[in-house]
Amino acid sequence: MSNAGCFDWPALMRAGLKGLGLAPDVFWALSPAELRLLLGDTGAQAPLLSKGLEALMAAYPDKQKDRNDV
Repeated sequence: MSNAGCFDWPALMRAGLKGLGLAPDVFWALSPAELRLLLGDTGAQAPLLSKGLEALMAAYPDKQKDRNDV
């Protein structure tokens, strides 16, 4: 099985070799995670801001417990 179709190799090579100025041996020695980090993708999600929290709270409101709940 091959995952070759999962990556846009020409774009990644342009970004690494031309954009970052990496030597070919350095580019090919990088893991995908290292390349993503060098390209500025930290993998961190954006923080949940108040509007996002309000939308979640409206979509999933807390239910009040009645006296039979444990």
